[in-house]
Amino acid sequence: MLKDYARPDDGLDKESRKAETKRLQKLLTAQQVTIREAKLPVVVLVEGWAASGKGRLINLLISEIDPRFSGVFCGEARTVDAHRYPFLYPYFCALPEDGKFLFMDAGWMEAAVRERCTKEIGEDMFRRRIESVNRFERQLRDNGYLVLKFFVNISKDEQRSRQDELKSDSDTSWRVSEYDEYQNDHYTRFRDAYDEFMEETGGIFPWHVLDGTKFGKLSYDAYRLLTETVEAGVAAGRYHGKAFDEYFPMHETPRLEDVDLSVRMDRDEYDKELKELQDRISELHNRIYRKRIPVVVCYEGWDAAGKGGNIRRLAYPLDPRGFDTFPIASPEPHELARHYLWRFWRRIPRTGHVAIFDRTWSGRVMVERIEGFCTEDDWKRAYNEINEFESELHDWGAVILKFWIHIDQETQLQRFNDRQNEPSKQWKITEEDWRNREKWPLYEEAVSEMLEKTSTEFAPWHIIESNDKLYARIKTLRIVVDAFERAIKERDD
Repeated sequence: MLKDYARPDDGLDKESRKAETKRLQKLLTAQQVTIREAKLPVVVLVEGWAASGKGRLINLLISEIDPRFSGVFCGEARTVDAHRYPFLYPYFCALPEDGKFLFMDAGWMEAAVRERCTKEIGEDMFRRRIESVNRFERQLRDNGYLVLKFFVNISKDEQRSRQDELKSDSDTSWRVSEYDEYQNDHYTRFRDAYDEFMEETGGIFPWHVLDGTKFGKLSYDAYRLLTETVEAGVAAGRYHGKAFDEYFPMHETPRLEDVDLSVRMDRDEYDKELKELQDRISELHNRIYRKRIPVVVCYEGWDAAGKGGNIRRLAYPLDPRGFDTFPIASPEPHELARHYLWRFWRRIPRTGHVAIFDRTWSGRVMVERIEGFCTEDDWKRAYNEINEFESELHDWGAVILKFWIHIDQETQLQRFNDRQNEPSKQWKITEEDWRNREKWPLYEEAVSEMLEKTSTEFAPWHIIESNDKLYARIKTLRIVVDAFERAIKERDD
């Protein structure tokens, strides 16, 4: 794409192009209202060479948009701490709300190419970055995002000339970093990497290479492509991708009806083993932190199954500076207005820390499915999206533990009645709990399908028998200890 790039001729003279650019500016001003009404989120990714004019272009584009409905993401401002998160983390976290624009000054392309060309990552990891990007972009498309991708192109000589000019003035010399000069010194290496990346990631949203030599031409091309994309997106309406199956190695889990819920544990045995396991978890947590192993613990289960008590026994031995617990309720309006995984990506722990989720992204294929909070295409597609999300976490190095806390209907009814009749526990029971209980068969079907389709070898579901809460807590802690020990051993080997 860049190697054989030729400047396109639009057939317009300078004055005609200038007039057309002004017309397109006014059109974009009007389109921002249309975008809000259609509740379409728009992402404009501006990649390109250092000193190619990316920042100036973004500044021009946003000048015609109400700042309350647009934002700017600077990819080059990613801190060292960002490397303690998965590759896609900053881009998922930056996603705009429905009806708003996000302009990105460098993003997933620059991050991947930079790491490869500076030899921070090898060829295998670069290929994994490309796979991650294709999944990410497909998820954006399937969840209704409009994405426009620019690459602002200039020659090696033009880049060097601009860098020299910036360095000649003390007020602008800071804008040329050592990396920028390294990029120019190794222009061909970067060009080939950019070409490969664009060729491999242009299938979902195409790349548009823009000539950065003349800013007037660059501005016109960008406005034209942006307004055309918005117009087509509004005309087509919000897109909902169809479900499809991507191969993931699956872990077989027992059917819910085959789980033996009669298991019990003696109180004395429980007290003794609880202390031993918690002491061990406390010790292992220190090593998890030191080796910077991220841990994601997921709790799902029936109402009144004992998730809260189970979580407390796990959290108690953890250093409070190294873990967070996230109770997940119905999404807030600003969360509903984004990709459903956005609120979970934002809560991913950095390396060495533990995140405990009380309810998770699996709600997409359970409560949201049953209560009609998303379309059938959305929840059917979500099985694969969940596996992709967890695959990203696993490839990053996270320990993923998923627990389904299981009880039978009779036990749930007994616990509901106990809560209803005990003043100190009445806050735990709501009308919604009773209403959900009436839908037990529907939820059981949804849970069974969720367990079948999202229990992978890298993130298997563990069914925890919880008619006896003591047994459930000990079984969970045993699994945690075993997972911590295996993760630490793998880092030591």
